Amino acid sequence: MAPPLLVLLLGCLLSDSPAPAPPSPESGAVRSVTAYFHTNNTAARHGPDAQRTFLRRTQHPDYRDQRCSLDGMTITAEPALGTLRPDEEFTVAGRHPVGRVWVVGVEITVRRGGVVVGRQLGSQHLVAIDGRWYGFAPCPG
Repeated sequence: MAPPLLVLLLGCLLSDSPAPAPPSPESGAVRSVTAYFHTNNTAARHGPDAQRTFLRRTQHPDYRDQRCSLDGMTITAEPALGTLRPDEEFTVAGRHPVGRVWVVGVEITVRRGGVVVGRQLGSQHLVAIDGRWYGFAPCPG
């Protein structure tokens, strides 16, 4: 039996549907989203306190009171930039956040004390407001 990721990759390669076009480099979205994730990952490498500071600073202004404890863990995210696209339908608790919402596929790695305790593929929403990117602090389950 083939691993699920391989099956998904083969399904995408054999599909008749065209792949989504990445955002135009002129928009600056790819470059600025890359910088957002780079800054997050650098903070995570410096430990839980540095990452907590980054997440607090970049928490979407409408949801600053909705934070979670990472309980000593750090989370790095590697974006699949070819999947970056606007997501006008995204809501949080039934409300559309202020700003322009984007979504991107990511590979998340969770570490505790430098040891990998989990990996997951998923998507992450970011919001552009006045030239800055904001997110929604993760809450481990």
